[in-house]
Amino acid sequence: MSFADGIQDLVTKIRRQRASIQTEEATKNAFVMPFISRVLGYDVFNPLEVVPEFTADHGTKKGEKVDYAIMRDGEVQILIECKHIGDGLNIKHASQLFRYFSVTNARIAILTNGQVFNFYTDLDAPNIMDERPFLVLDLLDIDESILPALEKLTKETFSLDSVISSAEELMYVSALKRELAGEFKEPSTELVKMLMSRVSDRRGTADNLREFRDLVGKATKQYLKEQVNERLKTALGDSESVPLVSSETEAVAPEQTPVDEDPVPPAPIPEINTTEEEIAGYQIIKAIACSEVKAHRITPRDSKTYFAVLLDNNNRRAVARLHFNGKSKKYLGILDEEKNETKHLIEDLDDIYRHAEDIRDVVRRLDPERV
Repeated sequence: MSFADGIQDLVTKIRRQRASIQTEEATKNAFVMPFISRVLGYDVFNPLEVVPEFTADHGTKKGEKVDYAIMRDGEVQILIECKHIGDGLNIKHASQLFRYFSVTNARIAILTNGQVFNFYTDLDAPNIMDERPFLVLDLLDIDESILPALEKLTKETFSLDSVISSAEELMYVSALKRELAGEFKEPSTELVKMLMSRVSDRRGTADNLREFRDLVGKATKQYLKEQVNERLKTALGDSESVPLVSSETEAVAPEQTPVDEDPVPPAPIPEINTTEEEIAGYQIIKAIACSEVKAHRITPRDSKTYFAVLLDNNNRRAVARLHFNGKSKKYLGILDEEKNETKHLIEDLDDIYRHAEDIRDVVRRLDPERV
């Protein structure tokens, strides 16, 4: 199994099983051991590679264990401490990692709850584990920019020196991204003051700051939305494998022979107006469905009455419908096995995520490869 396939496989497993995991031991068996084996590529049943309940007595602390130690050439390289998947990750709860980091050759420590994996090293002081992770992997919200660094820790391409040399940059870039995300969500007084001074001569009074905080919030959201929509339109426009087509026309090109699939017309119908919201909604549904099938199999098809998201560009395999043409209300439509459609009110595009499991259920039901 490849590195990318291992990650995708574990993402799917977490989404399906997370709610049923009740204990730390179940978390380790269901998610942490598969991460070690399928993602990092180590044999969890080979004690020369993975040692569970690893013990290294330290001072007055005797018999304390770290959940896993990953070995290379007889030396500890990576220490892993696990928590229940429902628990938050607090560095104060990783005392064993701190102690073992200083008495083994390990340069990498991982604190995880099976979904989120925090990676630590010793940037601040040699042989003393940092309190801040240099890399954070959330399997349900993957930052793809960190995957090359993660792949360097796999058995096949293990490169500790390379990871350590880039760890500081990774740590600061990740921290800056979190700060930027926080600023976009809730602009700080410092940011509001700075931006207000650049566009206005107003004084930094409480009333002015309060007014501009709302303006900064609106401006950042609009800017991000415009950038996302522009990229989505570019991506869809560049796609050669699956054009954005209408279901209003059923003409078949002479050289084509339809086989249980709707034909693809050569061009969109002029009367149909595909909006930025429909494109953004399609991308959200596609992202959700990708936990079940390859991304290229989730395709768009617009019509006069609704925007369809299909499996394999087949109109008989509708994953969902976006009813965004109304003047005031918008709906997400999901069809059952009898093709009966249930419409769910959508006040914001993020509301689509509330129906993620229903969308995945439809994809699993429609996927002919599962039959």
